[in-house]
Amino acid sequence: MDNPLAPAIFTSMTFDTDLLIVGGGLNGPALALALAATGQRVTIVDARPLKTLKKAGFDGRSYAMALTSTRLLQGIGVWDALEEHAQPMLEIKVTDGRAGEGPSPFFMHFDHAEIEEGPMGYMIEDRHLRVELLNAMKQKDNITQINGLEVVAQDVDPTGVTATLEDGKQLRARLLVGCDGRGSGTASRAGITRTGWDYGQTALVCAITHEKPHGGVAHQFFMPPGPLAILPLTGNRSSIVWTEATAQASEINAMSASDYLDVLRPRFGSFLGEISLTGARFTYPLSLSLANQLVAPRVALVGDAAHGVHPIAGQGLNAGIRDVAALAEVLADAARRGEDIGTSSVLSRYQEWRRFDNTTLALATDAFNRLFSNDNTLIRTLRDVGMGIVGHLPGLRRSFIREAAGLTGDLPKLMKGKRL
Repeated sequence: MDNPLAPAIFTSMTFDTDLLIVGGGLNGPALALALAATGQRVTIVDARPLKTLKKAGFDGRSYAMALTSTRLLQGIGVWDALEEHAQPMLEIKVTDGRAGEGPSPFFMHFDHAEIEEGPMGYMIEDRHLRVELLNAMKQKDNITQINGLEVVAQDVDPTGVTATLEDGKQLRARLLVGCDGRGSGTASRAGITRTGWDYGQTALVCAITHEKPHGGVAHQFFMPPGPLAILPLTGNRSSIVWTEATAQASEINAMSASDYLDVLRPRFGSFLGEISLTGARFTYPLSLSLANQLVAPRVALVGDAAHGVHPIAGQGLNAGIRDVAALAEVLADAARRGEDIGTSSVLSRYQEWRRFDNTTLALATDAFNRLFSNDNTLIRTLRDVGMGIVGHLPGLRRSFIREAAGLTGDLPKLMKGKRL
């Protein structure tokens, strides 16, 4: 059984750092900044060289951040620098149909004016978000960044965890946090197994410029092979996340830019006028990958390392940000009480808080994908009628809007706009 008085026998020299984070994408730096603000010493290890993270040119990658996720960005000190580059999402329109035939007359329309808190979220480009997280970490004396090295081993003992880097250096911490994605080495070394399956789908991701203004409206168009998301960026630009069967997606991605656009146009429609590509094109194979536990002795998982879900509702990153906020709050509260932050009694609070929500999100996105990514006539009729009903019931529609904004469930303090 964990001894809450155990920290009293340690000295500050016992550990190189309080918290060792593996993975320097987005969740890792966000967690580092949240905990550094509470006085914790944090080390973050990223296998990628730092220089590859500093390119300022637009490459097409962007993120749909729910309102509550932007509150966390405010709380960790990066939102003020990001806000001028962020595009508010004022409306969401959800439709169903086939490429070239236009949408069904049944649809859902969500308007931020129906809630009091403001826009449902913001679109933020990767080049801005990543750079501001890095800049903020540089300003913190209690955050150490190690780039270009992988963690190759981790050893847990009753009082801490020791991680070995590929150059042989060892780091000792109270807690190891895996923010290292769906193929998390942190999880596998901790003996955490995963449940999941491949969808046989691939997301084609790009950005476009268009002739007409988007008005801050995000669109989700469901087609038999998978959904097409059109997400507003600043100016007359939009981010595209376009799902196709994997073999078809591979063929499309290999096309020239003009041929690629010829395939996209019948799916996209003409409502924004002429379109052209801007930035790079990417593909991401789609699968479900759910960790069977969020914690192990002296180890916690966050973000895709804990739950990799279908992007059908655009909630993957937001779920990771909620993990960050919950874990930061649990650890900050434990430290204030004098507890050892790496004990199972502390980590179990994080797992109890986040496991149900993460599992529910995974199952919901899986069910939505199966429901909408098919061309069965009966199912199409039922889902179209269902969307029509939701669109015409104010109470139900408002609950969907609040869900999209991240305002439902047991919110951590940072997602309420409060300090830890």
